[in-house]
Amino acid sequence: MRLPQRQQGRRVRVCAPLLARDGSQKGIRTRGSLLVFSGARQLEKLLSRGGGSDCIKANAKSCGECIQAGPNCGWCKKTDFLQEGEPTSARCDDLAALKSKGCPIEDIENPRGSKQVLENREVTNRKKGAAEKLRPEAITQIQPQKLSLHLRVGEPQTFSLKFKRAEDYPIDLYYLMDLSYSMKDDLENVKSLGTALMLEMEKITSDFRIGFGSFVEKTVMPYISTTPAKLRNPCTGDQNCTSPFSYKNVLSLTSEGNKFNELVGKQHISGNLDSPEGGFDAIMQVAVCGEQIGWRNVTRLLVFSTDAGFHFAGDGKLGGIVLPNDGKCHLENNVYTMSHYYDYPSIAHLVQKLSENNIQTIFAVTEEFQAVYKELKNLIPKSAVGTLSSNSSNVIQLIIDAYNSLSSEVILENTKLPKGVTISYKSFCKNGVNDTQEDGRKCSNISIGDEVRFEINITANECPKKEQNETIKIKPLGFTEEVEINLQFICECQCQSEGEPNSPACHAGNGTFECGACRCNEGRIGRLCECSTDEVNSEDMDAYCRRENSTEICSNNGECICGQCVCKKRENTNEVYSGKYCECDNFNCDRSNGLICGGNGICKCRVCECFPNFTGSACDCSLDTTPCMASNGQICNGRGTCECGTCNCTDPKFQGPTCEMCQTCLGVCAEHKDCVQCRAFDKGEKKETCSQECMHFNMTRVESRDKLPQPGQPDPLSHCKEKDVDDCWFYFTYSVNSNGEANVHVVETPECPSGPDIIPIVAGVVAGIVLIGLALLLIWKLLMIIHDRREFAKFEKEKMNAKWDTGENPIYKSAVTTVVNPKYEGK
Repeated sequence: MRLPQRQQGRRVRVCAPLLARDGSQKGIRTRGSLLVFSGARQLEKLLSRGGGSDCIKANAKSCGECIQAGPNCGWCKKTDFLQEGEPTSARCDDLAALKSKGCPIEDIENPRGSKQVLENREVTNRKKGAAEKLRPEAITQIQPQKLSLHLRVGEPQTFSLKFKRAEDYPIDLYYLMDLSYSMKDDLENVKSLGTALMLEMEKITSDFRIGFGSFVEKTVMPYISTTPAKLRNPCTGDQNCTSPFSYKNVLSLTSEGNKFNELVGKQHISGNLDSPEGGFDAIMQVAVCGEQIGWRNVTRLLVFSTDAGFHFAGDGKLGGIVLPNDGKCHLENNVYTMSHYYDYPSIAHLVQKLSENNIQTIFAVTEEFQAVYKELKNLIPKSAVGTLSSNSSNVIQLIIDAYNSLSSEVILENTKLPKGVTISYKSFCKNGVNDTQEDGRKCSNISIGDEVRFEINITANECPKKEQNETIKIKPLGFTEEVEINLQFICECQCQSEGEPNSPACHAGNGTFECGACRCNEGRIGRLCECSTDEVNSEDMDAYCRRENSTEICSNNGECICGQCVCKKRENTNEVYSGKYCECDNFNCDRSNGLICGGNGICKCRVCECFPNFTGSACDCSLDTTPCMASNGQICNGRGTCECGTCNCTDPKFQGPTCEMCQTCLGVCAEHKDCVQCRAFDKGEKKETCSQECMHFNMTRVESRDKLPQPGQPDPLSHCKEKDVDDCWFYFTYSVNSNGEANVHVVETPECPSGPDIIPIVAGVVAGIVLIGLALLLIWKLLMIIHDRREFAKFEKEKMNAKWDTGENPIYKSAVTTVVNPKYEGK
């Protein structure tokens, strides 16, 4: 809501505390500015940007606030840059707008972010078995190592990070084993693990150390039996077991494999009551007790071997243990002494400590618990799960496979980012594989000697409150090397450090003059700090905010602050009030086609200022005569006037968009052909009256049609072809120059058709008749031949089909009659 404004002639009182704080509309705000533009130039720029940039909306009162509004915002420190009525926030705008407003480039404060590499050792190129023996801290796998970034709000800084797996890199491996009774047969195989694993690891690195630790369970009920006999020997029958314990560091990391075999060979199985074991307590102590374990800043592997599940945070309540694990080292004589006091650590707590100490975990578990530990692996970065045989006989191959799997993937992680800072990754891995977002943090299938690159983008979205420098670190998970990045935030301008406190330019020392503007002391307001909070209540101030002969304060479109009008802001940021008394606006001008000033001008103080070639109260009248141009090159065919891009025909006989249509008019050629014929050839219908009716044009004779004027000349031109009284064609052009004079160019010799040649015509007719007669005779003869052949063929066919009786005449009767005697018997 706005501050209440009193009616007609009564003053508006504005208190200083209401001018800068919250997000509601109470006058001038720190965010969401109420802009004052006294001149048309600023309004035009505002409209051209579609309602103002983020720089203007920030309503910045200082150079520092301005550069935090966006990466493209600049502050003009030129002293006389502001015009009357413009607020200090008008000094903040995008760079192009400041230049167009007349601020010299050297007076624009626009600090940019930068990056500086402070430490940039090349990654190590070293071969296994080389003569040189480098200390672990002298081996470099990540580049650069340290850099400084100067961050401006909204402007990202990008740098490249290179990672290369070094060959023959040292390895520390700590074997942490469950010594509950079910692992009895496994212990026998592990006793010879030291020397055997040393031999295998020599194929990978020449600098390998191994250590051993064991765990069972918390030494309280109900995890173990606390009866004296069970505390001495928790196993049943004649089994000789050692007393239960939580975690014991048997052997700190050493390069002596025989010592590993010797000490592990002296270990005995213990026992507990429940199935889950206290392995998390042991993992926590291995991770945080670096000095006792002997971890170096090299590849750290923790092999966790068990055939059971695990207890985690909260399970300690069963034994009356409620204090959460503190994540600190509590080893005395290599034994964890606070298992009865602190609860089991949570999974998240373990992840944090393992990551902090760059430890990669290998879970060597039996088939029965594979599913459980695979789920755990998904929660712990840089961890692997291997299937342990029932007696741990495959543990060496399991460790080798898990190590190869872990070392073939690099995953970057960063420490906690300061508030308002964001980071993004893009990976450039082997075989052209690129990824962004979360997948941009990692590369897989990396072999020893392979080099991968990451592009890291860091952006500050706001300045820290105390403007202090911050440090973040980026490192590959499981590696001790890291990149240290110092973040320095650009929250102030250089000119602010050059400010003049209690400057005479700020109304007799009532403010600090910096960056071309006054920053008022407490209790002072106004562009030049000319008012105090007490003076604001003076009724005389309102008189400066009223127009002559008006009782309205700031035209009812603003509020009077320190004798100056601050115009209110409308909901639509494209619409602004302006002027010394807020009497102007840019949205109450005439409209055309639903657009202010027809979209062809700028509304300034409720009057349209049209763009070139437009006029009218709504800039809806175009001065462009192109639509009025007739085909002959004349505006409206010389028969009308062009008004707002449309022809208004003055000759009632002509109509159409360019006044060229005339239903009762002859064409130019037909209209002038008689006069051209009489003047050029002394014949035609106007031969007798030629000197009276046909002297209105200038005539020029040319030799041929090629010599006639051609299209493209400045004057409108018509080409004509007409017949004269002798049926001859004559050619001429008709044009009117800029002075209104008609000019005719005529070909001096008409084209007359020649008479026919009788002999060839008669000969051709006779020859045609004869040829046609011969053709007809040939056709008749051909038809007769075809007819005769058909008749002959028909005769031949009938002849072949006829049947003749050649024995006797069918109508012949013999004269002899033979009678047979019926009585005759042949005797």
